[in-house]
Amino acid sequence: MSTKNEVLLDVRNLKKYFPTGSSGFGREKKVLKAVDDISFHIHKGETFGLVGESGCGKSTTGRSIVRLHEVTDGEVWFDGVNVAQMNEKGLKPFRKRMQTIFQDPYSSLNPSMNVAQLIREPMEIHGFGSKKDQHDRVLELLEKVGLKPEHVDRYPHEFSGGQRQRISIARALSVNPEFILCDEPISALDVSVQAQVVNMLEDLQGEFGLTYLFIAHDLSMVRHISNRIGVMYLGKLVEIAPSDELYTHPAHPYTQALLSAIPIPDPKAAALDTGMLKGDLPSPMAEMNGCKFSSRCPFATEQCRQEQPEMKEISPGHFVACHL
Repeated sequence: MSTKNEVLLDVRNLKKYFPTGSSGFGREKKVLKAVDDISFHIHKGETFGLVGESGCGKSTTGRSIVRLHEVTDGEVWFDGVNVAQMNEKGLKPFRKRMQTIFQDPYSSLNPSMNVAQLIREPMEIHGFGSKKDQHDRVLELLEKVGLKPEHVDRYPHEFSGGQRQRISIARALSVNPEFILCDEPISALDVSVQAQVVNMLEDLQGEFGLTYLFIAHDLSMVRHISNRIGVMYLGKLVEIAPSDELYTHPAHPYTQALLSAIPIPDPKAAALDTGMLKGDLPSPMAEMNGCKFSSRCPFATEQCRQEQPEMKEISPGHFVACHL
């Protein structure tokens, strides 16, 4: 893991709102605040984990950063350049440097292309080397992700889920990126395969000096791969800390609730109800004053319901947005 403190990605006050149609009778349109004013940075060579329940905005955050979504407001500084409002022409050189591994490799790989074509396509788009260079690179990458040369002529449906994800990883690596958005890359895989894929991502990071934004809802796996972790709730970042610090001293009630929900391989412990996380996620459409977690928080006060908490540093590198 990198010890450098050079920042590769600096996200400042990022917002991504989706209009959802009018509320009727000419009243103003409602907006879904999927990502609501969040800021964090990622150093070169590190893995930043982003966790939270489904629907909290973590995938939208990642996709806005790599500009698969238009950004509503805020800045995304990549290696000193703000890519947030760039047009497609300006983005092209950055597309090569920022790649994505998606959650479902079956839907992200074109079923009519074989493995060689899938891995070669990004190289062709970005004018990477001659045909022979591209072919050599395909074979080299297949070996790196644990597949064999004879797989080059096969199609996605001929592989298992874990093998398809390996093809996706080889495809992402084909143009020598510096930053990879890993958007829940293991959640669609069998548990036995998940650890293999995570270990492979770590090995590739060490070999190629990659920087990862690793999005997941499985906190135990995120701890294994991440240097620092950000916890998201309803479009807001509520806590950021080095990964071991977050696990040993979680400060936000929501983080504590997520950690208490991690399964423990002990039937007696599993039978105890931690009772930390009550109720369902409120609608992200609802206008809420104060802390967005206050409706589910067992410790919420009147101040929590009225006043939005600011991010504060409570120990070196450990930030939390909580009045308590």
